[in-house]
Amino acid sequence: MTATVPSVDSGREILAAGYRTHLHEQGSGFPLLLIHGSGPGVSAWANWRTVLPALARGRRVIAPDMLGFGASERPADQCYTAQRWVEHALGVLDALGIAQADLVGNSFGGALALKLAIAHPERVRRLVLMGSVGVPSELSAGLDAVWGYQPSPAAMRTLLDLFAYDRTLVNDELAELRYRTSIQPGYQESFAAMFPAPRQRWLDALASREADIRALHHETLVIHGREDRVIPLQTSLTLAEWVPHAQLHVFGGCGHWTQIEHAGRFARLVEDFLAEADAAAQQESAA
Repeated sequence: MTATVPSVDSGREILAAGYRTHLHEQGSGFPLLLIHGSGPGVSAWANWRTVLPALARGRRVIAPDMLGFGASERPADQCYTAQRWVEHALGVLDALGIAQADLVGNSFGGALALKLAIAHPERVRRLVLMGSVGVPSELSAGLDAVWGYQPSPAAMRTLLDLFAYDRTLVNDELAELRYRTSIQPGYQESFAAMFPAPRQRWLDALASREADIRALHHETLVIHGREDRVIPLQTSLTLAEWVPHAQLHVFGGCGHWTQIEHAGRFARLVEDFLAEADAAAQQESAA
């Protein structure tokens, strides 16, 4: 199997928290917000394209390019903080008239989903954290390389080798496509402003307090790839220990790209988890 990145990224634009925001929306039903990770040249489409159609079969799926990423606006002040990203995610929900949603957060996006659920628990029904940061941890060499990316085809190929356990997902064509995405006007400038060295401070800023995580009431699914070299498995083990209503699923033979390397299994796992809440809501409304 060979992964490619489509050259045409369809979607639409809204105004969220005052920022032009590019997003993808598919399906109908209870809303599901997908928050992508923080790799160079990343977009919602690049992150979620393999699972978005499956997840949209029974629910309304919204996948925005977060502030400074993809085709969304890049603030003139180039100031990026966890709080600003959380406010942007809330702005997406507000702009679409969504009072409450399920959240799936990937890596950096997992930390934002966790912070959103802590600060605004009423806006979140269920939570899925995939390869997530969000607890105190040491910066891995892999994440340091991702955040310290300097554009070149060779550098992008090295990062893709870090992300994927299955090397058939990585080839020179994919590296070239992702590299060309990363050097579009404004992309690298904003990315370089997000996580400058020393980078441990940005990982620390994405972490939530243990007491706040232990106070969460949301049913939470924690997912990780056992061979992840970007975010160590230990972060998800800690999350599964601290979150009171947590389930943990570890994919063997999987790196940081859980939703790509195990797309079908990932989609079924998430769908089954969210369907429990759908069924409970239907029973409550019928009572």
